Amino acid sequence: MSEANEMLSGMDVLSTRDSLIVAAAALAAEHADALTPEESRIVDACNAPRPSRSDLAEIRDLIRAGRDPLGTAYCRVHSAELRRPLGQTYTSQEIVEAMTAWAAANGSPTRVIDPGAGSGRYLLAAAKSFPEARLFGVDVDPLAALMLRANLAACGLADRAEVRVSDFRTLSLPPADGSTLFLGNPPYVRHHSISPEWKEWFAATAKRHGLKASKLAGLHVHFFLATAEHARPGDYGAFITSSEWLDVNYGKLVRDLLLDGLGGQSLHLIDASVLPFDDVATTGMITCFKIGDSPAAVKLRRVRSVGQLGRLEGGRGVSRKRLAVSDKWSVLTRPSPRLPEGYVELGELCRVHRGAVTGANRVWVRRGAASDLPERVLFPSVTKARELFAAGKRLTSGEGLRNVIDLPWDLDVFNAEERRQIDKFLREAQLKGVDKGYIAANRKAWWSVGLRDAAPILATYMARRPPAFVRNDIDARHINIAHGVYPRTPMSPALLDRLADALRASVNLSQGRTYAGGLVKFEPREMERIPVPNLDRLAEGTEP
Repeated sequence: MSEANEMLSGMDVLSTRDSLIVAAAALAAEHADALTPEESRIVDACNAPRPSRSDLAEIRDLIRAGRDPLGTAYCRVHSAELRRPLGQTYTSQEIVEAMTAWAAANGSPTRVIDPGAGSGRYLLAAAKSFPEARLFGVDVDPLAALMLRANLAACGLADRAEVRVSDFRTLSLPPADGSTLFLGNPPYVRHHSISPEWKEWFAATAKRHGLKASKLAGLHVHFFLATAEHARPGDYGAFITSSEWLDVNYGKLVRDLLLDGLGGQSLHLIDASVLPFDDVATTGMITCFKIGDSPAAVKLRRVRSVGQLGRLEGGRGVSRKRLAVSDKWSVLTRPSPRLPEGYVELGELCRVHRGAVTGANRVWVRRGAASDLPERVLFPSVTKARELFAAGKRLTSGEGLRNVIDLPWDLDVFNAEERRQIDKFLREAQLKGVDKGYIAANRKAWWSVGLRDAAPILATYMARRPPAFVRNDIDARHINIAHGVYPRTPMSPALLDRLADALRASVNLSQGRTYAGGLVKFEPREMERIPVPNLDRLAEGTEP
């Protein structure tokens, strides 16, 4: 039981929703004329007696001591299930203090906005760090707004604060004479509970920013976008949210915003073993940003306890270029050994992509030539990992490789005879139900596998031995049993040879993921973390 809970355990004055409303209203009584209509309605509807002077004094003393008796009571009276529709989770004081310390070290705002203020933990902490700043709290829950108002009044902060019962997305903010700090814990509501009207707002607003929106995005993603709407260059902020936006498709909007607009500075992933919210089982992510800034690198780190957060100063710099081409960022938060001088991670030099998934190898993969199809739709390809292991350092012959049938989505590019052959092949494929398979049904055209361009270096990625890195001298294609290594900038054949040699010398099984039975798998982003000589060392021909 928390200290605040212990001190309140015998106080009936905060044991019900009505008693909580009456106590909050009593604490904010000197500013009762500032209540919104929504707050006034819940106060007028209460039948609980007014707390005694001594009870109010005890609650006020707790608030002034830095505790949150009203917020604690709110979470006790309203179960996690009751709070879930509004996405209400309350943040521990340690996290609040770490985020506020970062804000204090990175600016001096004239205004602090908490977009989902709750009882005001962030605003009260910010008030101490920024004694001249205006405080602006927003929440859709009138009881949360009333508790915030009570806490502000108890601390003597009401005169420099404004509280609105509103949705952060709808705000119209007046200009500030200086920078604005956006600080808080945006509500966590899954897309199932977001109305179609708000999903339309999300899509239209994203489009205005040149971004693509997904209807699967949660409310916290909406709040990142709303911040980009409200903020101006020079503003900055820190939010704690669930971390899934690092990797999921709908999180791309947040990733793109941080690289262009929000000005991502650092990301602090709180390890999955630590639950940053008392009643939500989710991995937490603290995101720090400065509007309009474009740092060369964003700091990423993973902490194993809230106590390690400090002032949110640590982290490993990952280049914006690397982040821009990475569709999963969580892997980049994993610590890596300090690189020797003259070395970089492979991802700084190359992109790593898994090969295309055919969805039905029995139809799309053929051994040898095929007289029933145009030769130009047959691509010699690596379709078995053992083909790369057998090749050694170089793939110099297509003998033994299978062909993958890869048709363009526009079949009008073929002449009449070619089209006759292709139509016959597609009819046979349909009789086998290939077009109904999950992979085929989700392609732009079910008949187009979409092989990647030939990669100059091909790599195995799952085995009980380190990956094979093979120079692709014959420009063979590859399917999803292999990864392709693609330089970000053109490399000469000699540089590519040295890079492949360096990869073979640097890689070890500990850099991948181990599964039952000793099988080790390298996801593309994990392979991109293998240390290799930088371009200068490769050009010199230095041995890795």
